[in-house]
Amino acid sequence: MPFDPDRVSTVTFDSYSTLVDVEAAEQALAAHVADPEPISKLWRSRSLAYTFVANGIEAYQPFYEINRDALQYALDAHGIDISTAERDEILAVYHELDVFDDVRDGIERLREGGYDCYVVSNGNPEMLDSLVEHAEIGDLVEDTISADEIRTFKPTADLYRHAAGRTGTPIQEIAHVTAGWFDVMSATHAGMQGVWVDRKGSPWETFGTDPDLTIETVFELADALGV
Repeated sequence: MPFDPDRVSTVTFDSYSTLVDVEAAEQALAAHVADPEPISKLWRSRSLAYTFVANGIEAYQPFYEINRDALQYALDAHGIDISTAERDEILAVYHELDVFDDVRDGIERLREGGYDCYVVSNGNPEMLDSLVEHAEIGDLVEDTISADEIRTFKPTADLYRHAAGRTGTPIQEIAHVTAGWFDVMSATHAGMQGVWVDRKGSPWETFGTDPDLTIETVFELADALGV
């Protein structure tokens, strides 16, 4: 379905890979391992997989703990033996990931155009507090909404419905902005419009429905909304 700007009154943003760059975690790994790239990729993929499985078997843990377990697995899988302190030092990079250049100015345009903006994330509240502070967007987002509030991760529709309730917005009036393909599909399934942030020129998934809108930067969403 084509993107309908007239339906939008609230904009929600995913956090990791959307507002901040999780690939910056590779730099933290580089201080401890010789070849950080494959470890970083496995870490991220396992972290997402663990959230999916946690939903299916009702084994919720705060995302920081899941991310820690995923990092440990990635290290073990590559035969890397480091101390717990070193592992936790790497993990702590999630509190200060690099912010994409368009984020602050793009969200500021949306706010000036009259749109309330929120962060909706798997990250637990402490992670989201540090993300907002590090990204310097505390004056621009109304609030952060964490999966921890209902102990259920994306892509479960309940989280998007919970977010709509927390924003006080009918779910069909929300545009959800995310770099995650599964997040786009899930938000759309729940009743939002799904906006895919494709910063790398990647192909869209052959499985499932298309995004309502594909953008490279937040500025393009502001353009689509006429602000």
